Amino acid sequence: MLTKDDELVAALERDPLATPLEGRQRALVAYALKLTQSPHSVSEDDINLLRRAGLSDAAIHDAAAAAAYFNFVNRMASGLGVELEVE
Repeated sequence: MLTKDDELVAALERDPLATPLEGRQRALVAYALKLTQSPHSVSEDDINLLRRAGLSDAAIHDAAAAAAYFNFVNRMASGLGVELEVE
């Protein structure tokens, strides 16, 4: 919705890691996926990759909080059988 780039959104939905992204965006997508799929495996190396991509500690915190929030909300909705409203 924010990108207004339907092709980019579709590519991210199909295969986030194969989507043509650069630097900062690629690092954020990889981190969000890892945090979502295997949070126990996130390490200081992952944080350092984000720092090297130019993210501040505050931005890394925000990325973790956003990923965690969306994971929480999606799991709550799925667990309660909530269905999306058609716009």
